[in-house]
Amino acid sequence: MTKALSNPNRLEIIDLLAQGEKTVEVIAQEINASVANASQHLQVLKQARLVSTRRQGHFIYYTLASPEVFGAWYALRSLSIRQIPEVKQVIDDFRHSRDSLEAISIEALTEKLELDEVVLLDVRPAEEYRMGHIPRAISVPIDQLDLQVKSLPARQEIIVYCRGPFCVFADEAVVRLKNQGYRATRLEEGFPDWKRLGLPVAFPQ
Repeated sequence: MTKALSNPNRLEIIDLLAQGEKTVEVIAQEINASVANASQHLQVLKQARLVSTRRQGHFIYYTLASPEVFGAWYALRSLSIRQIPEVKQVIDDFRHSRDSLEAISIEALTEKLELDEVVLLDVRPAEEYRMGHIPRAISVPIDQLDLQVKSLPARQEIIVYCRGPFCVFADEAVVRLKNQGYRATRLEEGFPDWKRLGLPVAFPQ
């Protein structure tokens, strides 16, 4: 298992599968690799019992073998941010350069949602939103944000989330929203982190 987790591409695959099941073709596109290369990484993860599969027609869908797999990645990710100053510095420098440094915690978000103070945007791809999302979140994939921005309430604070702290979709959305005059902030973590805490998960009707 530790050998399977020692490759950055396989960690990226685990991060992707934390959003929901995906085919090897989708995974290859997301990690910018060939289908053959992505398939090799998936076989290593499967042999280590970190992912499982199901077949539907001509396609094989991969998913995390258990919630503990994301828990292992979460622990490694959190440890690297705490113990390796360069990791946190890269994140801070990126957000500072994009003028999107502000981020709120899941705890702060739950308070704002209870008070009905914010509009919550999920900027992940639409298929990931359909596999589960934070309750009351509106699906606005990052590639559709410019088309839908005018429909958002101008006076309410907007909180944006995506896949996790290393995902840049939320930062890009915050920058675009601020340029349009909106008050926007990103959630520090992502949907899998919300789910890991046992908080409610919603699905489209």
